[in-house]
Amino acid sequence: MNLRLDSVLRDTVSAVQANALAPLYALPAAVRRRLAGAPIQIDGNTLDPDIQLLLRIDNLLPDTTKTDAATARAHFRQLCKLIPGTPAEVQRVTELTVRGADGQLGARLYVPRGAGAGLGSNAGDVPGEVGRGLLVFFHGGGWVVGDLETHDAVCRSIAADAGIRVLSVDYRLAPEAPAPTAAEDAIAAFTWAVDHAEDLGVDPALVAVGGDSAGGNLAAVVAQQTVRRDLPHPALQVLLYPAVDLVARRPSRDLFSEGFILTEADIIWYRDHYTPDPTLRPDPIVSPLRAEDLTGLPPTYLTTAGFDPLRDEGREYAAALAAAGNALTHTHHPTLPHGHTNLLTVPGTTRQAHTHLTNHLKSALH
Repeated sequence: MNLRLDSVLRDTVSAVQANALAPLYALPAAVRRRLAGAPIQIDGNTLDPDIQLLLRIDNLLPDTTKTDAATARAHFRQLCKLIPGTPAEVQRVTELTVRGADGQLGARLYVPRGAGAGLGSNAGDVPGEVGRGLLVFFHGGGWVVGDLETHDAVCRSIAADAGIRVLSVDYRLAPEAPAPTAAEDAIAAFTWAVDHAEDLGVDPALVAVGGDSAGGNLAAVVAQQTVRRDLPHPALQVLLYPAVDLVARRPSRDLFSEGFILTEADIIWYRDHYTPDPTLRPDPIVSPLRAEDLTGLPPTYLTTAGFDPLRDEGREYAAALAAAGNALTHTHHPTLPHGHTNLLTVPGTTRQAHTHLTNHLKSALH
């Protein structure tokens, strides 16, 4: 690399450390590709060059080895501040509380433009733009990190682009609240949303559940447990590169163990914090892939990513859902890594993945 590109890279790292990713992707595409380096190809897939550049920048930032939960949470919040860019426009965001398994949980309701003025009002909706659906969303972060703020940009974008309401739930985190606390909170929060659908301005028959990574795990558990416990069922489950098996190890864990956002060390650290009792890990309440009966579940939108250590378990769960006779849309993004839902600032295939998701939500929940 020549001295000019070295200088650009140093300046870009400084911008990232100053909480601004915009300068990185304001560079011409040809410059970004040169900064990213030689293409990375693994298992027949080529990493998106703009993602590759982001990962290279991340490798130049100070070491972020996880020590304790509080430090990891602070670091994750800081990282998420670098990514969002300009927040998507929604009509309003309302802070509220929802029912958890043991008391109240914080939550945020995102209402798209075109909805009415009151919390649950649909007066003034623009026909064809705002639906009566709701996505109850659980953030990722290994059941240990993440909160309403880290996924604020994600929820705003889903609400704005899908034209549906999004209810983001601040479930309790490990290690203070180990498994199955988060799962039980998620089940309680989803059933609360159905019970209060009219207040939220939605149709109780159009309440979906979803999440990314660990949040996808919780969404899958909600879908299974509401059916098994004879509770209201989700209209749709949205599983974005979900963690669905805390027991077995698959080839993608070795292929992408380092350098692609979620590492093997991260997976073990999160697992051990969420399930300090190893005997709980085979239970479907934490490993939904291990459920003996997958029949009768709601329609599923499941995504996997080509450079994700969780890729293979996500594929396996998709196959198991289809084999059990459930309606399934499995979307594979071969050029993307784990966590790409939080990378909407990055141009190219991350935006395409987001558009595919929101188009599906429009179709299913309007």
